[in-house]
Amino acid sequence: MKRIILTGALGQIGTELTVKLREIYGEDNVLATDIKEPVDSPLEGKPFETLDVTNYEEMERIAREFKADTIMHLAALLSATCEKNPHLAWEINMGGLVNALEVARNLNLQFFTPSSIGSFGPSTPKDQTPQTTIQRPVTMYGVNKVSGELLCDYYYEKFGVDTRGVRFPGLISHVREPGGGTTDYAVEIYFEAVKNGKYTSFIDKGTFMDMMYMDDAIQAIIDLMEADADKLEDRNAFNVSKLSFDPEILAESIRRHYPDFELSYDVDPVRQGIAESWPNSIDSSEAKRQWGFDAKFDIDKMTDTMIEAIKKKI
Repeated sequence: MKRIILTGALGQIGTELTVKLREIYGEDNVLATDIKEPVDSPLEGKPFETLDVTNYEEMERIAREFKADTIMHLAALLSATCEKNPHLAWEINMGGLVNALEVARNLNLQFFTPSSIGSFGPSTPKDQTPQTTIQRPVTMYGVNKVSGELLCDYYYEKFGVDTRGVRFPGLISHVREPGGGTTDYAVEIYFEAVKNGKYTSFIDKGTFMDMMYMDDAIQAIIDLMEADADKLEDRNAFNVSKLSFDPEILAESIRRHYPDFELSYDVDPVRQGIAESWPNSIDSSEAKRQWGFDAKFDIDKMTDTMIEAIKKKI
């Protein structure tokens, strides 16, 4: 990777990934794009283009003029948002992905897009879910993700596009506040702990989901993209995860800082239903074996980092 363009750069992953890539590859070699301008963002005042990912001609023009050799396609609607408007979700998530893959094919670019544990469903094995297993999601978000995984494999096999991807769990970060995901309670809980000393969770106790601290997620993307292609037996949809917990376990970690922290529940049936269709934990052994995936943040290290950063932020 030398000249990198990102779509959806103002999203949860995109903001921090753009900052990290610029540290490594140089500010002028990383072009951020999104449908809106960066305001009160770390990307404000830096190389940026507005882009609607459903507009193929504009996407190709930007990539061609930038002389990109890599495209990282991050623009997508998240799980709960997709359920509210499934037609729009298909239009953006799949239409945008096809456009980005076509740009990569026509301009001979290396390609990355993230999948998700949302690509699994109720019939998927719940514990230590293997990388290759049954995938029958029951949400539009999950349908998009499974379709995207297959599409990326197709573009690799049919056209030789160097497609790569991971299945992310819930990602936890203090830089961007939540934006419509089922795992967002695990971000909200930290902000509310610092601000108010209490939190009402929309996910029920005893509901385990995989999570990862954002720094580990960003490093995983870079490590996969820099990996030797000859060592990749798989191309896309690598399982990556570090943590699996429910709201009660996370609250106990927070109480090391705030002993009186109160956790209550007002369960959202839509997001609870989505969470229950996902695995409790996934097996990341293939990512470790094929390209050295190695997450660093355990739950207490993540909690310490989140609380310290949020205190400074607010």
